[in-house]
Parts: sequence; structure tokens; C-alpha cells
Amino acid sequence: MSNTSIRDAIGNAVAYLKAHPDEARYTDSPATAILEDGLAVTVHGPQGLSIRTDMPKSIGGAEGSPSPGWLLRAAQASCLATLIAMRAAEQGQAPGRIEVVVDSESDDRGILGIDDSVPAGPLSSRARVRIGGRGVAAGQLEALIRWADRHCPVQDAVRRPVPCTVEAGN
Repeated sequence: MSNTSIRDAIGNAVAYLKAHPDEARYTDSPATAILEDGLAVTVHGPQGLSIRTDMPKSIGGAEGSPSPGWLLRAAQASCLATLIAMRAAEQGQAPGRIEVVVDSESDDRGILGIDDSVPAGPLSSRARVRIGGRGVAAGQLEALIRWADRHCPVQDAVRRPVPCTVEAGN
């Protein structure tokens, strides 16, 4: 999709939601995870899409697919790249290549239940963004990155305590 098409689509969505703010809030598409074999899980989503996860051999997985933790980092990286591209399109900019690398620091004592004072999830994460930026000033690139970071739903979910419940059933 061209930058013009992206800009037009975003403009239409913004105009519609400004006129119909009651339609802005919705329930996201569910992700249904099914344990397949060992620690391999297939997650099914909308339109028949699916993704598979697995765990490292060191904790009993087969390493046949990315781990859920890696998918979290992938979600952060792809969301930031997408939001940078969206904002650039809105502003009529052509940033060129956008590369986002996300890493994190974790402590396996948390996920393995060795020490309950250690969080099971990442202790911290870091995103490094590189943008081609042909014809876009450095200050504009930095503004694109800051805007994307503030509006990225995945970054928001990682930073902000999101209410989360787990229900058991048969």
C-alpha cells in the first residue's frame, strides 16, 4: 500500500471516529492457544490465521518455533515500525527503510518459580530504531519515533499495568 493510501485510510478512520466516538472502543479479536505436543502451542486468530510457539530445549521444548517471550519482542518491534510508517504517511514523509530491534533482560528464576520475588516477565526492554530517512531531517525522524512510541499499543501494554484475569473452565 502506498503512503498516500495509508494516509487516506488513516484520515478516513480518524474522521469517522471523531464523528462516532462511541464506536472507538471494542473487544479485540481473541487468540486461542492449544497445546499440541510437549511445549509446542498453536495459537489461532481471526481470518484463520495461526502462529506456533515452542520453548527452548533447556526447559523441555523442542525449539521448533519462537517462544512466547520472543513473540512479545517481535510485537513491540513490529508495532513500533508500523506506527512510525503510519505517522510518516500522515505527514507525507517517505522515511525509507525502518528497522526496529527490541531486546529485553529476563531472569529465568521467575518463569521457573525458583524465586517468587523475581518477575516471570522481562525486567526491562529496549528498542533501537534505524530509519533510512532520505529527505527527512533528523529532528523529524526523532519526532516520528517519539510519536510512535507514545501511540504503540504494544509498548503501552508493556509499560502500563493492564488489568488481566484468568478464568478456569472445562
